Amino acid sequence: MLEGQIGRIWLTGEISNFAAPASGHWYFSLKDSKAQVRCAMFKGRNQRVSFIPKNGQQVTVQADLSLYEPRGDYQLIVGNMVDSGAGALKQQFDELKAKLAAQGLFSTEHKQALPRPKRLGVITSPSGAAIRDVLHVLERRAPAMEVVIYPAQVQGELAAKQLIHAIERANQRNEVDALLLTRGGGSLEDLWCFNDEQLAHAIFNSALPVVSAVGHEVDVTIADFVADVRAPTPSAGAEMLSGDSLAQLQQLASLGQRLRQSMAALLYSKQQRSQQYRYRLDKHHPSRQLDLLKQQFDETGFRLHTNLSKQLQTRQQHIERLGHRLFQATPAQRVALDLAKTEQLQGRLHNALNTVLNNHTQRWQSLASQLNAISPLATLERGYSISRNAQHTIVTKVDQVTIDEPMSVQVSDGVISATVNQIEKS
Repeated sequence: MLEGQIGRIWLTGEISNFAAPASGHWYFSLKDSKAQVRCAMFKGRNQRVSFIPKNGQQVTVQADLSLYEPRGDYQLIVGNMVDSGAGALKQQFDELKAKLAAQGLFSTEHKQALPRPKRLGVITSPSGAAIRDVLHVLERRAPAMEVVIYPAQVQGELAAKQLIHAIERANQRNEVDALLLTRGGGSLEDLWCFNDEQLAHAIFNSALPVVSAVGHEVDVTIADFVADVRAPTPSAGAEMLSGDSLAQLQQLASLGQRLRQSMAALLYSKQQRSQQYRYRLDKHHPSRQLDLLKQQFDETGFRLHTNLSKQLQTRQQHIERLGHRLFQATPAQRVALDLAKTEQLQGRLHNALNTVLNNHTQRWQSLASQLNAISPLATLERGYSISRNAQHTIVTKVDQVTIDEPMSVQVSDGVISATVNQIEKS
């Protein structure tokens, strides 16, 4: 009942419980602070999404309500997904564009022809780059043209109100022949004031022709669609209003605008019809039931894998506990512990014996060094000798020997026999 009554819806929320199994389908929940709903996005659809969703990401989805019978609850079958952070402003832009188009604000029959202005009104920031570009072009192409600047903010919360006030003030004074609404390039957020609904009505209601020259050629705003002529840049807007190429540029811009509007209307109509056909086909296509069966298969696989993993983990932990207890109780383990303790004691004994032996060795080496230092033989090694007389008494004075008495002289490597030939007393 609900599937047929509700139809296709747009929904914005935060992704949670995101899963992408091998089947290629996506399963997740979409939630806000108060509620959540299960969602499925099948492989053929999610391949068109330019990003991989993440838990916590804000997205906007286009989906159909469906009853998932195995669980007995409702879920959303998602057909399209956009990132809310990047798509929210674009969605607002498209909605306002469609609304104003339906009200006739873009119709070509309401467009005013551009005059050859003698006095031009420029609505922009007096300190921005756009006014410098405009004045430079006018000075080069139409030096006699007078310029009246209606200052206004072109970015921020107060910008739209100031732009509206500038348009109304210019119409009240009626001192210029045309208005150039302009600013330099920027992001979608920077140019957002030119997408204001009240500003669109102010441009539409202006008795003075309005040229919109906002941003660069790739930047498109609601003001561009409502204005009598759209110029791709501030300099191009100044050129349209200033010189011999005015008629050609005006005609080209008008034809281009009409072509863009016709193409946009045709594309919008084709897209609407295509969505209707695709919706009908999706509702009755056999692949819809196949996708639901695949989803049921994926969920069964999830549960089976989870249960088997838990059982295997429990069994493995039980076996490890039994093995540990068995290992602790075996005689081999006790013998191994005793052997380890014995080896530890042997190591300590060996270290102690080595320590004692090293201490005794060092002490012996020290004593030997001391003994060697005072040994007569060590003195002989340094070049000294020991002399003995015929009585083998060590001679320390000349009075202990006589002329022609034999002597022996001991050096480091032997004994020299000698005879006293001369005695000199010092």
